[in-house]
Amino acid sequence: MKESYTTQMDAARKGILTPQMKEVLENEPISQPDLMEKLAEGRIVIPANRNHLCLKAAGVGAGLKTKINVNLGVSKDVCSFDAEMNKAKLALEYKADAVMDLSVSGDTEGFRKRLVEEIPVMIGTVPIYDTLTRTGKPAEEITIEDWFKTVEIHALNGIDFITIHAGLNRKCAASLKTNRRLCGIVSRGGAILFEWMEKTGNENPFYEHFDRLLDICEVYDVCISLGDGLRPGAIKDSTDAPQIEELITLGELTRRAWERNVQVMIEGPGHVPLHEIEMNMKLQKKLCHNAPFYVLGPLVTDIAPGYDHITSAIGGALAAMHGADFLCYVTPAEHLRLPTADDVKEGIMASRIAAHAGDLAKGIKDADTIDHKMSRARGELDWEGQFDCAIDPEKAREYRKSSEPAEKDVCTMCGDFCAVKRVGDLL
Repeated sequence: MKESYTTQMDAARKGILTPQMKEVLENEPISQPDLMEKLAEGRIVIPANRNHLCLKAAGVGAGLKTKINVNLGVSKDVCSFDAEMNKAKLALEYKADAVMDLSVSGDTEGFRKRLVEEIPVMIGTVPIYDTLTRTGKPAEEITIEDWFKTVEIHALNGIDFITIHAGLNRKCAASLKTNRRLCGIVSRGGAILFEWMEKTGNENPFYEHFDRLLDICEVYDVCISLGDGLRPGAIKDSTDAPQIEELITLGELTRRAWERNVQVMIEGPGHVPLHEIEMNMKLQKKLCHNAPFYVLGPLVTDIAPGYDHITSAIGGALAAMHGADFLCYVTPAEHLRLPTADDVKEGIMASRIAAHAGDLAKGIKDADTIDHKMSRARGELDWEGQFDCAIDPEKAREYRKSSEPAEKDVCTMCGDFCAVKRVGDLL
């Protein structure tokens, strides 16, 4: 007789080892009892919609490797679903762990279905955006049925995790008005819901009818990524009253979701100066009961358009070190345009470096094995060995080939002055 469960959390609480848990165990330095205990507690999630049939499941949370996400999707100005599918395939090639479709124009459902059919990593969306696209209505004319119909469609399509800004309620909105910011609301989903609440006078529908959201997520085993609608978009706005007010609400909603066996991640900032990152990570874990933390960046300065993949990687490494579990990549195009395929690669590599650096710092088992292997190859002037260990072997080879030395065992920076060559034989 087949054992019955609704969600991965429900299965873990019943002691049932699911196929998705087995896939996580194949790729993570964690024991089966530890994985199931943390799943049951909510400290780990395995986003795995029952309708995402090609999914190779991955876990996010305590004791697991830090994961990275790639955002993509069309806009009204740049609307090529083929180009976005190419980006999704690049994300697989460059070893991203998740893809989020943020499309706001065209046949969004057709594209989602294509992603679910062809992309085996976990896939996320923001149904709030798609409600406006799907209905064609201005925000104030959207009905509660419209909001939840979109969520149902995304769940039915096979989406593994959905960002829902359920914590931006009227109380948080009031806090925003009395604590003025340099950049106000920079979350698209947050801005849409804020506009809807202001123009209709109603409470956030996902906060007011949170149980209805849980009903949908429980049926399909959709993980809720509780969105940070009031994340700071400027370092001056970091860790302010509206951000913390929303975070407290997200902690309350997390407990309600867990009572229904629905998996939850918490989304976090945003633009945060270096000295506030550790505090933000620990505050989230405290207020949200150690639920997995999914961060955008954080970006540690506001002055680097064109280089925000670097500002994000700096913040992401520190965030991962202090407990972030999931990094949303940022590309060089952030704040400027829809990213190209080249931008996507740069963003992925920067985020992967940040995630790995964080794993080294927080002592993830065997995370340093590849570093030691690379160091050994460098110490032996083994260039092929170095390329094999590189996070981007293709780029490393191109750099080496573009400036070849007279003596093949060194490089053109040091040549005969190579310290490793001179000292190697002596040691």
